[in-house]
This record gives sequence, C-alpha cells and structure tokens, in this order.
Amino acid sequence: MNLVPTSSRERFLKRIQAYIARMPSLSTTVIKVLETCNDPRASANDLQRIISLDPVLTARVLRLINSAYYSPGVPITSLTRAIVMLGLNTVKNLALSFAILENLRSSRSFSVFSSDEFWTHSLCVGVIAKSLAAFKGDTRHRLEAYFVAGLLHDLGKIPLNRQFPEEYHRVWEAADKDQDTLRHSEMKLLGMDHCTVGGMIAKKWRLGSTLIETLSHHHNPDDSSEADRDFVFIISLANQFTNYLSIGSAGDGFTDKQLIEYLNGKVGVDWAMLHELGETVLNEIGKAKIFLEIAQKG
Repeated sequence: MNLVPTSSRERFLKRIQAYIARMPSLSTTVIKVLETCNDPRASANDLQRIISLDPVLTARVLRLINSAYYSPGVPITSLTRAIVMLGLNTVKNLALSFAILENLRSSRSFSVFSSDEFWTHSLCVGVIAKSLAAFKGDTRHRLEAYFVAGLLHDLGKIPLNRQFPEEYHRVWEAADKDQDTLRHSEMKLLGMDHCTVGGMIAKKWRLGSTLIETLSHHHNPDDSSEADRDFVFIISLANQFTNYLSIGSAGDGFTDKQLIEYLNGKVGVDWAMLHELGETVLNEIGKAKIFLEIAQKG
C-alpha cells in the first residue's frame, strides 16, 4: 500500500527518469567489448585489438591478472595473454563494472548508508551467487556473470539515495522501525522501489536481458522472465543470505527466513549448504575486493 500522495510519487518518478536520462552512455570501447564478448566466434586477439586502444582499460586488465585475485606467479605484460588467462567473460565484466561504477561515482551517492558497507554487501552477494552457481554445476565461463550480477544488483538504490537524501533516510528509518524490508518502505514512502530504478538503469545502458531481469526482479524472482528465472533465483537467495549473515549493509536489516526456505527450494540447496558457503565467504570477499578496487580506481 502506497502512503505517498500520487502527486509526490509522480514528482519522484520524473526526477529519477530525468536523472537516468542525463547519465552518460557507455563508452564506444565498452560497447565494442560487450559486442565482441557476446560473439561466440570472437577470440582473445579480437578483444585485444579493441582494448589496446584504451590505455586505462588496458592497465586495469593487466593489473587484474597480476593481482592477488589471480596470483599468476610471474608478471604478465602481454595484453593478449592476460585476456586468454582471464577469459573473455571476466574481461567483459571488468570493463562493464568499470564503466558503470565510473558513471555512478559521486560523493553524494551515499548519504543513508556508507559506501564501504554497501559495496561489502554487494561483493558478498556476488561471491555467494557465484558459489551457488558453481555448486549447481553452471558452466565455468558463466560463473563471473553471477558475481557481477550480485555486485550490481542494488544499483537502483544509488540514484534514490542521491536524488532524495532526506526522503530516503526516512525510508531507511521506517524499514528499521517496522522490521520491514527496505523495498516495501520505498514503495510506501516514494511510490517506487530500487528494483524499478535498477531496471531503468540496465535498460538505459542496454546491459542485456539477464542483468535487466536481475536488477528488476531480485526481490520477486517469480516475476522474472522464464529464460532468466533460475539465474535471478540464485541472486535473490544470495542477497537474502548475505542479509542473514549481516555482512555489509545496503540498508536492509530485515531477514526473512521463510523466504530463504522458499528460495532454497527453488535453487535446490539447503541450510547446511548455505552455512558451508558462509564459512568460506569472508576469504573470498577479500579477494573479490581486489576486483572491485581495480574496477573503481584502476
């Protein structure tokens, strides 16, 4: 039930739509990287020819392969070799994450909760989603897609936080006071939620159906498209279990154990499996922070 007047809801929506419309488009380099990586005939040499024209992205790829995240043992200085070792999907996700985080970077993006807590939560969702997908036997080249989807799933909260700092603080206070989800509080007080905003961002940047569905439906995966539903269920479970573990915070302190039980059934895991993941997740988050640091700062 919406408590916000219709006029206010329309005003909030128009401001968010205008904000997203003003966002820069993804760079030509990133668009070419995405197109190349989505071509099953593409090779590391094809990708190298594109990335080599962008010194900043080249430096990030080389820094990632030589980081503790991958620990090659000997320095890698060849861009083509780095792409081969990382894999096209990892390079695509690095380029995509870099472009998105660059566009959303602002000192005003986090007023309700801290940037560090937000990204720690997001990293944990990515790490758990990737681990769940591996347990389910998804193909190796797809695992990084789960990590990046988990990393980016809450992007819709950033414009809400930035555009409506006072109202969004009340949203968070109401959710905390009522022991409700942040999403429900958003709908009551703003007339929209971060899933709607995240979906708008994903469509603006043409991020593909899987990320559009993930950002739009990670709180209601049953409503996602049939083609992407299993993927979104994994992200949804990873998000709920991260809240349960209280690792980082994206403003949602409410844990719905009944929902986790439901998602366990949909994904095909149980509490014992989740707790086993929880025991190793902190070490994996430490490694994943290197990926985020490189994507954010180079």
